[in-house]
Amino acid sequence: MADKESSISGDTEVTVLGLGPMGTALAAALLDKGRGLTVWNRTPAKADGLVARGARRADTVAEAVAASPVTIVCLNDYAAFHRVLDPVGTGALAGRTLVNLNSGTPAEARAAAAWADGRGVGYLDGAIMVPPTLVGRPESVLLYSGPREVFDRHEPTLGLLGDSRLLGADPGLAVLLNTALLGMMYATLNGFLHAAALAGSADVSATEFADLALGWFMPVVLSPASIAEQAPNLDKGAYPGDFGTMTMNLNALEHIARTSVEQGVHAELPALMRELAERAIAQGRGAENYFAMFEVFKTPGR
Repeated sequence: MADKESSISGDTEVTVLGLGPMGTALAAALLDKGRGLTVWNRTPAKADGLVARGARRADTVAEAVAASPVTIVCLNDYAAFHRVLDPVGTGALAGRTLVNLNSGTPAEARAAAAWADGRGVGYLDGAIMVPPTLVGRPESVLLYSGPREVFDRHEPTLGLLGDSRLLGADPGLAVLLNTALLGMMYATLNGFLHAAALAGSADVSATEFADLALGWFMPVVLSPASIAEQAPNLDKGAYPGDFGTMTMNLNALEHIARTSVEQGVHAELPALMRELAERAIAQGRGAENYFAMFEVFKTPGR
């Protein structure tokens, strides 16, 4: 496999499978950087704009994959990945590399990597951490996982799409960290939206509240730096309660839950946070600080 791939590598040619908004953005970024491009989409007309700019339209998936040493796959999920690529013969696939930027789970990523290995295909799994409008810009980040030698061989191409970061050999790492970051994003958004709803129950506008919450509270009280300082303690499992204990925090969480009920806003989120703190205290962590909640989250729970 290595000999054949080295003979067709160099990454002057790239294939993109899937031309939804993200796939189209990836293809456009490659064209902008001067790469020869072959594209395929189930609906051929979606390639018209790219073809007008110089891309080649492949009539079949096999033709598209055979056209380039590296194929970037940007479909909805791993089911679509297999639906599109399973029928392709090993002759078109062997010796080439697939960079899979679909959404799914770590187990699905590992299964796709095993599928590729069984067909003599180099494989990287990946996750795009920015919206389509930022693809190709230096501040964009794309996460990858898989063999270092495959990543290094094609990094000149991957680097055209943004800041390319290889997380490790486990093919499930990119989708796992993508999921972790998205979970943090939604938890943060839900926290702000619930807080704005609570403030709004007293006729404080979201605009006024945002100035207080985002203009002062988060940068000063809950800054990224202050959280990052605690990361080594998470690794060590050390949660000294010198400046506040889990029991003290439970008192605040109880007030948030009760106030939500009094003000007539949705109270399930603060109730859940209160319940989790109670669980940590029941596990003997009442005298530790709030970061001991990490130990609760590391277990499946009920």
